[in-house]
Amino acid sequence: MSDRVAVSISHGVADVRMNRPDKLNALDQAMFSALVEAGESLKTDRSVRAVVLSGEGRGFCAGLDFGSFMAMAGDSEPSAAPGERPAVDFEAERTSIANRGQMAAYVWQELEVPVIAAVHGVALGRGFQIALGADIRIVAPDARMSVLEIRWGLIPDMTGTQMLPRLVGLDVAKELTFTGRMVSGVEAGEIGLATKVSDNPREDALALAAEIAAKSPHAVAGAKQLLNMAGFVSLGEGFKAEERTIRSLIGSANQVEAVKAYFDKRDPQFQDRD
Repeated sequence: MSDRVAVSISHGVADVRMNRPDKLNALDQAMFSALVEAGESLKTDRSVRAVVLSGEGRGFCAGLDFGSFMAMAGDSEPSAAPGERPAVDFEAERTSIANRGQMAAYVWQELEVPVIAAVHGVALGRGFQIALGADIRIVAPDARMSVLEIRWGLIPDMTGTQMLPRLVGLDVAKELTFTGRMVSGVEAGEIGLATKVSDNPREDALALAAEIAAKSPHAVAGAKQLLNMAGFVSLGEGFKAEERTIRSLIGSANQVEAVKAYFDKRDPQFQDRD
């Protein structure tokens, strides 16, 4: 895996960190690839029960590498090794419903386990959209977040147009997208963009991930899948999916262990997902 993203796993929690601090974790082709690779590798690791996604250094992610914008303006060529495509080229390749560039944000939704973004400093443009791809966002009060694409005459194209309205409502999503204005961490909490505002977002994200990792992984995965369906399928389909999921859980080894541990007043010892 590229050194653009560092991944460590401990006690069921995967700590995923964008690792380009000298550039505020700006997205170049290597970073896009590393994010997708990290997410895809975690999909197959059944020992992982929760993920924390954060950025090294002074910010979460400053968005697309500035060299790409300079290239758009005709001032320079983005840095790329011979034969590589520039970071602005997201490729036509599709690994799911999303193209390769969109997958840097959407792969976190495709994981069966909860993903918590810990946001500090800046989360701008495509970096902002990566944060939207998480299930939960814990944000520093002085963080600065923006749908910044309008500044460059662009639109959010890493799933942001679809994910943002789910969090803040359609009208607020339009206002943020049309203006590209900065949102503080405090305001993010007020409008529903942040799940929680914290002076120590990464520390709190890791604590929450550890709490989730201590729950039945089958129940958590089932709950994430069902909640992600809400509003996208009919009520009838949603109710049937609930019924299928609860039937698969009742009497399972982990469900029995949850009950026994509660009455025995001990920590449960759950089996990893199949």
